[in-house]
Amino acid sequence: MWRHILRRLLWMPFLLGIVSAITFLLGTYGPGDPVQVMLGSKYDEVTAERLRDSLGLNRPVIVQYADYISNAMRGDFGESLRFRGRSVSSLLVSKMWVSFQVNLAAMVVSLSLGLPLGFWIAHRQGSWVDPASIALSLMLMSIPIMVSIPLVLWALCLKLHWVPCAGWGGLFDLRIIVPAITMGIPGIAGLARLMRASTLDVMGQDFIRTAHSKGIGPITVDYRHILRNAIIPIITILSFSLAGMLTTGFITERLLGIPGVGDFAIQSIFNRDYPVIMAFTLILSAAFVVANLLADIAYTFVDPRIRYS
Repeated sequence: MWRHILRRLLWMPFLLGIVSAITFLLGTYGPGDPVQVMLGSKYDEVTAERLRDSLGLNRPVIVQYADYISNAMRGDFGESLRFRGRSVSSLLVSKMWVSFQVNLAAMVVSLSLGLPLGFWIAHRQGSWVDPASIALSLMLMSIPIMVSIPLVLWALCLKLHWVPCAGWGGLFDLRIIVPAITMGIPGIAGLARLMRASTLDVMGQDFIRTAHSKGIGPITVDYRHILRNAIIPIITILSFSLAGMLTTGFITERLLGIPGVGDFAIQSIFNRDYPVIMAFTLILSAAFVVANLLADIAYTFVDPRIRYS
């Protein structure tokens, strides 16, 4: 297993290099001029040229890219073009921490309800519960978040007065409830459907029938054999969800006034704030690579049949 981990880690700089090069070239040769966005109505060619020189934008592209990668390897992603004097790292870390807390609350809601529900539904196959749950999960997954947020706000904030209507106060503040519910509902439905399908597949395997024929109790079969094998496909989904915890949907942030990274990233794209876009892309790509590696490691603990050479 350690060889597999080492190989994956050695591939990581290569993959991030490709992602960074593509993002850098798109930012350099893509439409729009960051200098023009920065100057706005005060734009003139002399001032713009002077600003390009001070930012190093007139240097050859390969030199700009080499300098950026060299600094990024030391954790320095440069300064924001929009927020002059503010480092990209300080801007992203604070906003990603907010997004991580929101996604953590939503993931807790999804996992704590979706997995047990899907496992329970699989054991009710053939009854009215099974088709009703499938129809309900499809309905919940299809509700847009711009619809679910107003509904939850109306119920919990305006009608029951249980939570504040907007703003951000941290993970242990009542205002976390609304984004956790609205972002967690599609996760509950999706995980329940996936867990149901995976459980039914495992329940039809020969080793489960053998376990029953040996007189092993149903509780032992359920939790030692069925659940342990049914959870394997869930690990893949959770690995991508884990990487995505660093970013939040900008619609959720806009509607609820959450100072996360989603809306900040969108604004950076519109303002051609290339240092922020580059850093955000690299951090998110690295998170996906690491999350995928953690999923591979988790497979070996859940399923002893999986071994990496």
